[in-house]
Amino acid sequence: MSWKLMTANPEIAIDVHGLTKSFGSRVVVRDLSLRVKKGTIYGFLGPNGSGKTTTIRMLTGLLTPDRGDGTCLGYDIRTQADQIKLHVGYMTQKFSLYQDLSVRENLEFVARLHLMNDPAKAARDMIARLGLTGREEQLAGELSGGWKQRLALGACTLPSPQLLLLDEPTAGVDPKARREFWDEIHALAAEGLTVLVSTHYMDEAERCHEIAYIAYGVLLTHGSVDAVVRQAGLTTFDVSGADLNGLLRELQGKPGIDMVAPFGNSLHVSGRDASALEAAIKPYRERPGLTWKISEPTLEDVFIDLMSRAKDNFQ
Repeated sequence: MSWKLMTANPEIAIDVHGLTKSFGSRVVVRDLSLRVKKGTIYGFLGPNGSGKTTTIRMLTGLLTPDRGDGTCLGYDIRTQADQIKLHVGYMTQKFSLYQDLSVRENLEFVARLHLMNDPAKAARDMIARLGLTGREEQLAGELSGGWKQRLALGACTLPSPQLLLLDEPTAGVDPKARREFWDEIHALAAEGLTVLVSTHYMDEAERCHEIAYIAYGVLLTHGSVDAVVRQAGLTTFDVSGADLNGLLRELQGKPGIDMVAPFGNSLHVSGRDASALEAAIKPYRERPGLTWKISEPTLEDVFIDLMSRAKDNFQ
C-alpha cells in the first residue's frame, strides 16, 4: 500500500502545537508542542499519571485534543485520524496476541487481517528477521517474556507501519532480551520507521535519539540526551565514604541542594545554583571519612531533579 504524505516537510513525522486535553475538571495535558523527525526514536518519560499515554494518543490521532492542532505522518490529527491509524503499529505493555496460537499462526493471522498478498511468506520473513526460527510452532503462551516481546514486535511491524508506538515494551524482560530488542528498534528506525516509546529505564532513554520529560501534563524538557542534561544546569558532586545514609538525611532539603540520591556506593549531590550548592556542602567537605569529587550530572540526576520539582508544582 502506498500513500502520499500531505505535510510540507516530508522529513517531519509529527508536528503539533498547543495540545491540551482534560477529563472532567482535570487537565491531563496542557499546551504541549512537539516536532518529531522521521526515523527518530523518541522517548517519553515521566512519573505515572503524568499524561504520557494521553499525549501519545493525541499525537497519533487516537484521541482528539480539546485545544491545539498539528499533523502526524502528514495527516491532520483532528480531521484525518482514520488515515493516521492505518499507518500506526501499537505494542502495548500487556501481551495481546493469541496465547493458544503458535508463533507462525499469530503472524499469519495478523498478515491476513491487513490483507497482505502472501501471509505465509510475510510470517516466514518476520520469523527469520526477529530470530524466531525454530520456534515457529511453539504456542505463544509458552514463550518466555523476551520471546513474547519479539513476537509482539513482529506482529506490530508486519504491515510496515510508518509509526510505531511502544508502551513500556521491556517491562519485566531480562537485560539481554532488552538489549536485543533495542538493537532491532534501531535497525527499524534506520529504515525510516519513527518510534515513540515510553520507558522508565534510564539506559533505554539514553538509546533514544531524542527524549521528552512530561510531568502532570506539562512538557518540562525535550531534546537529545546531551541537550537535556546540559539544559538542566545541574552541578553534581559524587560523595563516597562512611554513613552515607546519615549524610543523605542531613543534606536533604538544605537550601542550595536540589537533589541528593544514592548511586551504588556513593551519593550524588546536585544543585542548579553552583555557588549555593558549594555553600551548602562546605561544612561537610572536611568531615573525616568522606571523599567529595565533582562529577558530570547523569540523565538520572536530571530526572530525579525534575520529578521532585514536578511533585512540588503539583502539590
